[in-house]
Amino acid sequence: MTTRAARDGSHRSTGSDGSVDSDESANSADSDESTEFAESTGSGSAGSTGPMRSEPPPPAGRWAVARRVLRAAAVVATLPYLTLKAAWLGGSHVGIPDGSVLLDPGPFLVVGNALTLLMDATVILLVMVLTRPWGMRVPGPLLTVPVYVATGLLTPIVLGFPAQLLVKAVGLGADEAARAAREPFLDPWVPDLVYTGFIIQAVALAGLFVPYAYERWGGRRRVAQGQRLPSPTGVVAGAAALVGAAVAAAHLYWAFGGDAGLPAERVAAYSAETGVVSGTHALCALTAAIGAVLLARGGTRRAGWSLAAAWIGSAATLSWGMWLLTPLLGSDSEFGESITTAILLTCVGQIITGALVAGVLIRYLRSRGEV
Repeated sequence: MTTRAARDGSHRSTGSDGSVDSDESANSADSDESTEFAESTGSGSAGSTGPMRSEPPPPAGRWAVARRVLRAAAVVATLPYLTLKAAWLGGSHVGIPDGSVLLDPGPFLVVGNALTLLMDATVILLVMVLTRPWGMRVPGPLLTVPVYVATGLLTPIVLGFPAQLLVKAVGLGADEAARAAREPFLDPWVPDLVYTGFIIQAVALAGLFVPYAYERWGGRRRVAQGQRLPSPTGVVAGAAALVGAAVAAAHLYWAFGGDAGLPAERVAAYSAETGVVSGTHALCALTAAIGAVLLARGGTRRAGWSLAAAWIGSAATLSWGMWLLTPLLGSDSEFGESITTAILLTCVGQIITGALVAGVLIRYLRSRGEV
């Protein structure tokens, strides 16, 4: 995706030193921030120490405003989750119904609440890195690893939660029997509020990271695209495809009402809404496998879609495979649901698929001089 300098309608000319002259001063603050951002990437004046690039400097005007809006939206969207987590850590029971295991949390749930609070607070740091000039000087792994994890944890929510709302809107939601079979956990308004915030965070982070990545790495990304990766990497991609297909098959089976390998409480609580969750995990596993195979095979196609599929699919499959295994670290009484051998194997399969695809992705980027 190409990032272009935004045009705000005023007449501008670029001097030999990379500065921007404007006939209007209304956007002077935006221009100052964009100039500082450009200097940090080496695309400003001739005297800058950064690498010489042929791309246009980071956009001024409208894009600077859009960057501020996305940054503010991401920060505000973290507040509901951070507030709830802080309240629960402080002993509040807001949003927790009678009979919920959260009313008397064990040590593992307390640690989990603290950890997830810190994870969501990291979003605030990420948006600052992606929007401030000093963010271009942050070492790549210190940025890409948290963004990768955030991509993985947020993607199934972005896909699944609106689909669940749609299922309920058309009258295919959980019936009375399914709702009665569910153990009390959270008041209905809590996931609605929190997941809406997560979706806003995901959109804002994507809107900030894509242009950031183009400005920092986009020029090199176009070099030597389409070359076939070495045979060992192709074997890894093939293994990822096989395991990913098995994982997707299991999740699709459960998505359409299959009950083999599931605990009794989950079978009793099945509905089209819960089926959407399994279907989302199946989609992510297949996307990861397809992305890995396309990257390994090479060819004349543009690499953008293959990179996106491998990045998003592997992040979601790996992150949620690990997340769904967290009940193994606690007790059934803390989570309200037992874990079966089939669920364990499926989660391990997700982790293996995500890790293999991530390996293919890293190998591809290294072959192109990206990492």
